[in-house]
Amino acid sequence: MKTLIELLSTGNAQSACLTAAQSAPLTFSALRQLREYVQTEFNKFGIGRHDRVALVLPNGAEMAASFVTVACCATSAPLNPSYRADEFEFYLNDLNAKALVVEKGSSSPAVAVAAKMGIALIELLPTPALGAGSFTLNMDSLTPQAAKFPGHAQAEDVALVLHTSGTTSRPKIVPLTHLNVSASAQNIAHSTHFSNQDRGLNVMPLFHIHGLIAGILAPLSQGGEVYCTSGFNALKFFSQMDEVKPTWYTAVPTMHQAILSRSANNKAVIAKVPLRFIRSSSSSLPPQVLAELETTFKAPVIEAYGMTEAAHQMACNPLPPGQRKPGTVGLAAGPEIAIMNPEGDLMPTGSTGEIVIRGSNVTPGYENNDKANAEAFTNGWFRTGDQGVMDEQAYVSITGRLKEIINRGGEKISPREVDEVLMDHPAVAQVVCFGIPHDKLGEEVGAAVVLREGMTATEKELREYTATRLADFKVPRKVLLMDDIPKGATGKLQRIGMAQKLGLA
Repeated sequence: MKTLIELLSTGNAQSACLTAAQSAPLTFSALRQLREYVQTEFNKFGIGRHDRVALVLPNGAEMAASFVTVACCATSAPLNPSYRADEFEFYLNDLNAKALVVEKGSSSPAVAVAAKMGIALIELLPTPALGAGSFTLNMDSLTPQAAKFPGHAQAEDVALVLHTSGTTSRPKIVPLTHLNVSASAQNIAHSTHFSNQDRGLNVMPLFHIHGLIAGILAPLSQGGEVYCTSGFNALKFFSQMDEVKPTWYTAVPTMHQAILSRSANNKAVIAKVPLRFIRSSSSSLPPQVLAELETTFKAPVIEAYGMTEAAHQMACNPLPPGQRKPGTVGLAAGPEIAIMNPEGDLMPTGSTGEIVIRGSNVTPGYENNDKANAEAFTNGWFRTGDQGVMDEQAYVSITGRLKEIINRGGEKISPREVDEVLMDHPAVAQVVCFGIPHDKLGEEVGAAVVLREGMTATEKELREYTATRLADFKVPRKVLLMDDIPKGATGKLQRIGMAQKLGLA
């Protein structure tokens, strides 16, 4: 299957594909009809293949359905609804968006920005009685005209455009073709053994690759069902679990930790709703959290490794009876994976170097950015920017982001290694280590720590604890005890820029 249309043709016509609170189930037949409706309306008003349509919608079933249906006839460009006006102006301009889709009555600053930039506004009107995520479109602001490239999208057409996070440089546009996203969805479905019996509880944001591909497309590709929430809320998770009866969910580590913090009061729900598996991706899952999840839910936890440029998944730990190796991101699960040295040579098993990938799910290249492409691609391999190692069984371990490695007077320190030691302390619930600028050494190790509820520890205690497990140069020189650690838009802890955020640089 090389296009989203082919991908979504497999589900049983009368089976539910999307469900949500206070909505009728949306069947696969209704989703296909919705896709045809969107294509007809878009083509009637001059929007077709190769045209970019920005989506600024609340998390939920309408966002899921609009992403899929728009991508089948144009290019979907989901944007974070919490952006401010200046950010919308940057992204809409950078994407060269032809139209913007918002919910009717939206108060998003994107509406005024689109008007200022002369971008056509399309209003989405939800019709939950006809199925979760179903909608009609108000195209009154557009002039009827023939689309230059009408009809169904083709395998080589761009289905989805997203920006990289841009923590250290200007955000880069990542175009992902139908072939890329279809391949990735099928890779994930293979790793997770999805079937039409599966029901997912999606708590991931749908402006991010993890939620779009693993949360929505992969299960739908096998005729499964996805319950769409309005976003992650730890206070609602177990009531949603009780109501929805999911067979699985996927999340980032900080979400898993928040779920665990409320699990003791929800043992009855956990016992009543057995999960087939739990998936974690987007940042490293501390082995301690993985073990606690498996003990609590009595279900296997599979850690996967993904990034936007790979249309999400690159590696994944296998489900039983395959071996799960905590602390690794598993085996290649789609693209080929190798380890490369700075000179561009592939390295033998057991060597530490840069993780590189190639395969049908990998972006053809950044848009309008020759410099970035020259740096990112070497001999057909995409350089992930992650440092890692592959063992004799081909399991991949990430030792850190190359840009996140702390250089303390010439000594290279992986912040993840320090994280994992601190996570072993019984009072520590969450931690992120990062580099702090130092006038003589270049950088020092800093750590932001959230303690478990009802437990205490001092900065001195935590430093002394790490000193018993790590060489002196790796011991954090500053430990900040915090109620909460600043996170990115998707709930990920971000090391780069943490020192600045905390006023340490």
